[in-house]
Amino acid sequence: MVKVWLAALAPLLKGYPDHFKFIKSVTGFMLIASYHSHTATTLKYLQDVLSGIRSNIHLFLPYRKSHSMSMIPKIHSVLHYIECIREIGSADNSDTEISEAARKNLIKHGNSSSNNVNYIPRMLGWETHLLNIKSRVSILLHIVKSDPLLPKADICRKLLVGDSLASDKL
Repeated sequence: MVKVWLAALAPLLKGYPDHFKFIKSVTGFMLIASYHSHTATTLKYLQDVLSGIRSNIHLFLPYRKSHSMSMIPKIHSVLHYIECIREIGSADNSDTEISEAARKNLIKHGNSSSNNVNYIPRMLGWETHLLNIKSRVSILLHIVKSDPLLPKADICRKLLVGDSLASDKL
């Protein structure tokens, strides 16, 4: 679909050459970033299309309520693709949907744990509570794994039995 949308949008953007360059750069980025492996040449191509995106993104600011692109995670993540590719090898089969789904899940559970009165501090407290529980489970697992014959390891094991995540790790 990505290969076709440039041709489909071309007639609509006939009087807007810079907008067309932006769409072309985004298309190029999507295609090059999805390569299974990269070389110095492909990373140079990726840098070129990123430059095209950066130089023309201002054209879309009037369509945003905030007149800023700073709070869009997908646009921010695009800026770090090249360094991530250098670190992990390629970006194929990766996207931001997993982290967005996790964030929505956390917000939904955090909101349902509040009574919708002063909900933001309650949601933050709920997230802090989850973090504390996870860190305590991690400490208990470490005690059990480091020396399973100690009496305190037996106590930690009993505490962890009710936690399905921890019992899988035991």
